[in-house]
Amino acid sequence: MWMLNGSGMGAAGWLVMVLVWVLLIALVVLLVIRLFPARGEGQQPAALAAQPRDILKRRLASGDIDLDTYEQLSSKLAAPSLGGTGVV
Repeated sequence: MWMLNGSGMGAAGWLVMVLVWVLLIALVVLLVIRLFPARGEGQQPAALAAQPRDILKRRLASGDIDLDTYEQLSSKLAAPSLGGTGVV
């Protein structure tokens, strides 16, 4: 007979303890990944790196806008901005 008369942790208790530790470690890893995202050297997403005039040209080329709309928006981009709000 065992010294504590069978009051030790059974197989289910060990399984639960291992699962809790795995979940705790996974949670810590996920938090660290969220707090410190990987950053590429000088790399930006395409949407952030593109200039408004480039986006406008791309939209004209793909047929999203017609030539009149392109010229109107292009002239608005060339004009000095008063409120700092973008058109495109």
